[in-house]
Amino acid sequence: MNLLRPLAQIAVIACCLFVPVANLAGAAQTTAPDFTAVLRQHLTRYPAMELQDCYKLLVQACLGSEHAVGDAEAATRWMERELAALGPGPEEPLFDPITPDGRLVRVHLRSFVAQKGDPARLVAAFVQTANTDHGSRATLAAAWAQLVALTESRALPFAPEAARDYGRKMADAGWPAVRHSETFRKSYQPAYRVVAREQLAGLMPAARE
Repeated sequence: MNLLRPLAQIAVIACCLFVPVANLAGAAQTTAPDFTAVLRQHLTRYPAMELQDCYKLLVQACLGSEHAVGDAEAATRWMERELAALGPGPEEPLFDPITPDGRLVRVHLRSFVAQKGDPARLVAAFVQTANTDHGSRATLAAAWAQLVALTESRALPFAPEAARDYGRKMADAGWPAVRHSETFRKSYQPAYRVVAREQLAGLMPAARE
């Protein structure tokens, strides 16, 4: 029986368990920007957030729009369907930063429509963002390690063991994209697009710097 795991898998699992992985095979330990403020801000606005929703936030922050978009027409049809079906939801700003440096944001569709934004330009910005490399799964693993540390210090309202278990499950699955939790969807009816901040200029007057 081969007991040796690929080094990449060892690094990811070790990151979730807070085992130092620096200098594995000559590679430096991966770090992530400090997501403490981002996580706290989102939990303040969305107190019903679950670990799954925190994970989705970090996936988007570390990997961009979570997956490449190869068909702009399909993205346009998706946008049209979602805009047509928009119902009432919580009061939200036009956009929310999801990275510590504000480089990536969630553009909230209800506020976007209310401020007469241009859907075609938002689709173009979303597609451009989705097809741009924004980070790595190693950075995502490091960001999740931060979240676990915050639960251990009681800075976030989740059980540390639950956070560690969720991280192990996602690491085993290769850090995939996920949907929002059912609780989050029922509580907040999320409708947004992840866009690079630099793409906001030109969407609408309120978004211009």
